[in-house]
Amino acid sequence: MKIDLAVSAEGPDQRQAAARAERGGYDGLWTSEVRHDPYLALGLAATATERITLGTCIAVAFARNPMTTAVVADDLQALSGGRLVLGLGSQIKAHITRRFSMPWSHPAARMREYVLALRAIWGARQSGERLDFQGDFYQHTLLTPMFTPAPHGHPAPPVLLAGVGTAMTKVAGEVADGFLCHAFTTERYLREVTLPALTAARGGSLDGFEMVGAPFLVTGSTEEELTASATAVRRQIAFYASTPAYRGVLELHGWGALQDELRPLSKAGAWERMGELITDEILDAFAIVGEPTQAGGELTRRYGDVLTRASLLTLTATVASTTAEIADAARKEATA
Repeated sequence: MKIDLAVSAEGPDQRQAAARAERGGYDGLWTSEVRHDPYLALGLAATATERITLGTCIAVAFARNPMTTAVVADDLQALSGGRLVLGLGSQIKAHITRRFSMPWSHPAARMREYVLALRAIWGARQSGERLDFQGDFYQHTLLTPMFTPAPHGHPAPPVLLAGVGTAMTKVAGEVADGFLCHAFTTERYLREVTLPALTAARGGSLDGFEMVGAPFLVTGSTEEELTASATAVRRQIAFYASTPAYRGVLELHGWGALQDELRPLSKAGAWERMGELITDEILDAFAIVGEPTQAGGELTRRYGDVLTRASLLTLTATVASTTAEIADAARKEATA
């Protein structure tokens, strides 16, 4: 299991953060689409690093059409020397239609077609052959020489899909090169729901299939740091738990009624109160809890035989400073 670092796309110079991650021995660096554009951050990271994998976890697929995504990903693949991993997610309907003003329908089927369209576009750009992709959601049939770049000598980037429900998970198994486990998952859900769905979609084997996870981390070197970290993670878990699309994770554990409590609170913006409803039992199921060395060892024990890559996700600045300790402890546990 490779150990990666997830970074915020915020800050004046992403190059410094990327260079520190590479010097720190991380295998990869992941950016997400929250407050800023993940592709711009990776472009800066590519100019400051030489070795580490650079990935999006996630970029919102349906905020763009396949052509725009294919072009920016191809440019990043060239800029990074072939180190890009394109991680895509669907987001939920409200964000796609109201924040991005883009169409929403049949997300699993649309995502399947999206990936196929990406591959058709990359293939045409690399081969010079006529682009003729005609699907139910996307049609790309025009790519003239003026808009086709010179070959950069690297293959198309691998595409990883994020998912929680079985429909999107099945699509990932069918057409993607790997799967991005949502932070709102548990070890039990991963083993009992996600892995069987992926394995079935891939004909019984996950050989060569990338499995990337970014479990919540509740950690710190003092009681105050642990408390602050736990508070932040409880609120984030509560936010996700209020989303109807993620109810299946709660139902597996018998916590479905929790969503009924959280939904009205989320509509009222009662974020602090929502976090207070996340019990220690729920926190322990979703997050790895403990001091840095304990958290690193637990990360490997829980997921070392399942994930090919683990991305250390932190929600507080204090916790972020401890990721190196967590990574070292995870590596030691893996070789013990």
